[in-house]
Amino acid sequence: MQKSTNLPLRISYLLLLFLISCTTNKVVKGYQPTNLEKTSFEVPYFSNPDIDYVYKANITVYGKELTGIFIAKKINETTHRVAFTTEFGNKLLDFEISETDFKVNSIVDELNKKILINTLKSDFRLLLRSHYVTKAQFENQQNKIYLSKQGKMLNYLFVFKSDNSLNKIIHASKRKEKITLFFASENNIFASRIVIKHKGIPLKIELNYFKEDGAKEQSTEAPVNEEPTNEEPTN
Repeated sequence: MQKSTNLPLRISYLLLLFLISCTTNKVVKGYQPTNLEKTSFEVPYFSNPDIDYVYKANITVYGKELTGIFIAKKINETTHRVAFTTEFGNKLLDFEISETDFKVNSIVDELNKKILINTLKSDFRLLLRSHYVTKAQFENQQNKIYLSKQGKMLNYLFVFKSDNSLNKIIHASKRKEKITLFFASENNIFASRIVIKHKGIPLKIELNYFKEDGAKEQSTEAPVNEEPTNEEPTN
């Protein structure tokens, strides 16, 4: 009878050990495995359909810099519409994106490159995703990490213990990190500043949220922690 009672706990523990052993990218180095508190995690940052999320954007790729305005809006339960314009309002790209679908409404010829479109699709899909099914949990004194599987890939959600706000997502294979998103949030409702960095390609996207100050809009530049999680992963 006692063996039967302990069997589910042993299975869960073995599953956790298996997940940890697969995580050779060392994302969770310095963190301890702990009991899973929740089976899903909801991200609030782009979830309100009544809000146009407007950011001043700076994109650096291969030493070149592109500045403009990034706009995201939730248009139904599963889909966001994303636009990137110049500071004068000229539209550079217009996408509709969900976890399963992707549609290019328009894009200027200079940006109409397959590799760039696929990269932005991955970045925006990760940025705008609101629901993660969690499989394992780790923690240290400051953070909890929720591990979520995405096909053959893994997502690590770093959450401050102090206010339960999401401050970082690492998108990785079983061997190494691919994309890291850093967040600075206000009241755990929206992200005032976002930084997206890639491993392997020199691409960095910085988003600073526009706040309305009377008739004038001002961008916030709240700091985000861009320190590496731990050692550089090895192949």
